[in-house]
Amino acid sequence: MSFIELFILAIGLSMDAFAVSICKGLAIKKLTIKECGLAGIWFGGFQALMPTIGYFLGTRFTKYIVSVDHWIAFILLALIGINMIKESYEEKGECADCGNASMDVKEMFVLAVATSIDALAIGITLAFLNVNIIAAASFIGITTFVCSAFGVKVGNIFGIKYKSKAELAGGIILVLIGLKILLEHLGFLA
Repeated sequence: MSFIELFILAIGLSMDAFAVSICKGLAIKKLTIKECGLAGIWFGGFQALMPTIGYFLGTRFTKYIVSVDHWIAFILLALIGINMIKESYEEKGECADCGNASMDVKEMFVLAVATSIDALAIGITLAFLNVNIIAAASFIGITTFVCSAFGVKVGNIFGIKYKSKAELAGGIILVLIGLKILLEHLGFLA
C-alpha cells in the first residue's frame, strides 16, 4: 500500500470522527484548544488502536483465507463505506448521537469506540495486504487526531451542515479503496 493510498484510507476512516467532532463543536459554547485536543486524542487514539487489534486478529487467519483475501477486503470496505453513505442521507436531529458539550471519559469512550469499529475491520484488511501496522496505525491515528481537532473547530464555527458531507465523502473513499484492491488483485489494474 502506497503512502497516498494510506493517506486516502486514513482520511476515509477519520470522517466518522470528524462528523462527531463537528457535533461536539456545535454544542460547545466557548471553545478552547483543550476541547479540540481532547477530541483529537480520543478519536485519534482509538483509530490507531482498532486497526492494530484487527491486524493481529487478521494475521492469525491469513493462511486460511489468503486465496480470497481480496474479496474479504473489498466486501468489508464496501459494507463500511455503503453504511457511511447511507447514514449521510438519513434524517437525524441536530447531532442526536453526540450533540452535547460533555467531553467526560464515559461519553468520549463510547463515541471513540463507535467511530472506530470500522477501523477494526480495516485492520483485518491490512493484515491481508502485509502492511507495516505500526506505521499505518500511527498514520491513521495522527490523521484522525488532526481531522477531529479541526472538526470541533468547524462545528463551533459553521454548525452541522458539513456532518453529512463528511460521512458521504468517507463512505465513497472506502468503497473506492475496496474496489481498487479487488481490481488490482484480479489483474485489471497494474
